[in-house]
Amino acid sequence: MTSSGFRNSLPAALLFMVMLLQFSAASAAPADSFETRSSCWASASLSEDVVAIGRNQDRWSCRDQARSIDAERVLLRFDIKAGEPLPHYLLSRRAALQAIHLLVIDRDGTVRQDTIPAAALASSMAGGYFKAPLPDMTSETRQVIAAIDLPSHRMTLERAYLSPTDAAGGIGDMRLLLVLAGLAGMLVMPLIFNAAFYRALREPFVLWHSALTFSLLMTILVTSGLAVMLFDPPAMTLSWMTTVIFGMTIASGAMFTYSFVEPGLMHPLLRRVLPYCAAWAIALSVLHAAFPFVARPIQSSAYTAAFAPVLAIFILSMIDALRRGSRAARFQAIGYAPMVVVGLIRLVTGVVPWLHSTDATLLFYVGCMCEVVFTTLGVAERFVTMKRERDGARNDAELLERLSETDPLTGLLNRRAIELQFEQLRTEGFSALAVIDIDHFKAINDINGHSVGDEVLKAVANALQPGPSVRAYRLGGEEFVLLLRGEDADTQAELRRRAIPAIVARTVPGLKRPVTASMGVTGIVGDEDFATLYERADKLLYEAKSAGRNRTRGVIKMTPAPRDVPDDRAMTA
Repeated sequence: MTSSGFRNSLPAALLFMVMLLQFSAASAAPADSFETRSSCWASASLSEDVVAIGRNQDRWSCRDQARSIDAERVLLRFDIKAGEPLPHYLLSRRAALQAIHLLVIDRDGTVRQDTIPAAALASSMAGGYFKAPLPDMTSETRQVIAAIDLPSHRMTLERAYLSPTDAAGGIGDMRLLLVLAGLAGMLVMPLIFNAAFYRALREPFVLWHSALTFSLLMTILVTSGLAVMLFDPPAMTLSWMTTVIFGMTIASGAMFTYSFVEPGLMHPLLRRVLPYCAAWAIALSVLHAAFPFVARPIQSSAYTAAFAPVLAIFILSMIDALRRGSRAARFQAIGYAPMVVVGLIRLVTGVVPWLHSTDATLLFYVGCMCEVVFTTLGVAERFVTMKRERDGARNDAELLERLSETDPLTGLLNRRAIELQFEQLRTEGFSALAVIDIDHFKAINDINGHSVGDEVLKAVANALQPGPSVRAYRLGGEEFVLLLRGEDADTQAELRRRAIPAIVARTVPGLKRPVTASMGVTGIVGDEDFATLYERADKLLYEAKSAGRNRTRGVIKMTPAPRDVPDDRAMTA
C-alpha cells in the first residue's frame, strides 16, 4: 500500500467527517422537549438525611448554577411540571462516585426513594453517560431529587438530566452510532496497513502508530453507545477504562512523535523529553483511575492540569520539527490539530472553576478522522521514502560488493569472489578446477610494453568465455582460474586454453610470436576447500610448465577430445 492509495481514500474520509458533523450536531440538540434539567442544588455531608435536606428549602441554591463537588454529597433537584411526560431515568456523565440516592416527591409530600451503589450503575446509550432508573413516577410527582455521594467530576453534576427513555432512541442518534461504527472500522484499516508495513520495514514508529490507532479505536468504543450495544459493561467500568485509555492515547502519541519525526529534524532535548511525557501520561491515568477519591475535590482539575506540560512539549516539538523542514511533522501537525484543540478545551474548562467542563466529544471524533487520514498518509509516505532509501543503499552496497569482487582490467571475478562463492558453486555441481597461466608473460611486457600486456590479459579473459557451466576468475598477474561442471569439464577447460593463441593474435596485432598458456586441472574430491583444491591444481600447472609449457596436466577422468584438440595434448589421467 502506497501513499497514493491513501490519497484515493481521502474523499471517503471527508464524507465520513461531514456525516459525523451533521449527525452529531443533530444529536447535540435535545432529542425531544421532555428532558428535564436540574433547577437547584444543595450540598451536604454523608451523615445527613437526604429526605430532610430535600424538604428544607433553605438548603437549596437556585440562582447559582456553578455546582461544586467540594462537599461529600451533592443534591440536584428536578421540578416536574404537570401534564408533561414523566421521566423514568436519571442520566449523567460518567465519573467516579460512591452512590446515588434517588427521591421521588409527590404533590402531597409522599416520598419514594432508592439507592444505587456506583458498581450497580448501568451504562447509557448516550456516549459517556450512565443511567439510573427512578423510583415509581406518578401523575402526582412534582419533584425528583438526586443525591450523589463523593462525586469526582463537575460534569456529573453539570450534565445530569431526567429523561422518559434511555438516550440514542431517535433516528438521529442511531445514525450517529452508525457513523461512529464506520469511524471505528476506518481505524481498523491503519492497523492492517501497519502490519503490512512492519513486515517490510521494521521501524518502531509503525508499532507506535498502531498503538495510537488502537487506543483511539478503544476510546471511540468506550465513550460512545457502541460499547453498550456490543458488551453492555457497567458504567464505572467504562469510566476507569476511559481514563486509562486516555493515558495510553497520550503516551502512544508521544512515542509516535518521538520515533516518527526524522533524525536531526527535532531538537534533541525535545526528543529526549517525549518518552518521559509518555511515562507521565500512563502514570497519571493509572493512578487517577485506581485512586479517584484521594484528593477528590481538586483531583480531577489537578489531573487535567497535569497534562498541560505534555501538551506544551508536543506543540513545541511540532513547531521545532516544522521549522527544521520535517515532512513527517507536516502530516502529524495536520492530523493532530483537532486533537490539540480538544486538549486545550479540556484543559481550560477542566481547570477554570467558573467554566462548565467539556470534553469536546464531537471535535474528538473529528480529530480521530483526521488522525486516520493524515498520520496514516504520513506513515505511508515515510514508508515509501525509507524503502526507497534502503533499496538505494542496498543497491549501492551490492554494487560496491560486486566491484570488490571484480577484476577491473578484465571484468572477470577475482580471488575474493571465488573464495566467497566456492561452497555454493560446489553444491550446484561444479566439480573441477583449472589454473591457467600465460607462458612467458613477462617477456611480452618487456618487449611490447605493459599496455600491450594489459590487452593480452583482456584477450585471454575473452577466450575463457564464462557461461552456465563455467566460471572464470583472474587471481592476479597472468594467472586465471576456471570452475567447471559437467561430464566434459576437462574438455571445456582445454578448449578455452587452446583458444587463447588465436583470440590473442586476432585481438592484439603486432606480437612477434604466439601467446600460449599452460594449465593444471583437477577434480573436486569430497568436501575439500578451495585452498586445498587450488594447491593441487597449481602443482599440476607447475608440472605442465616444467614439461615445456603450452600444455595441460590433469588428474580427472578425461572425455574424448573433439577433433580440433590434438591427441598429444600432454594430459595425464
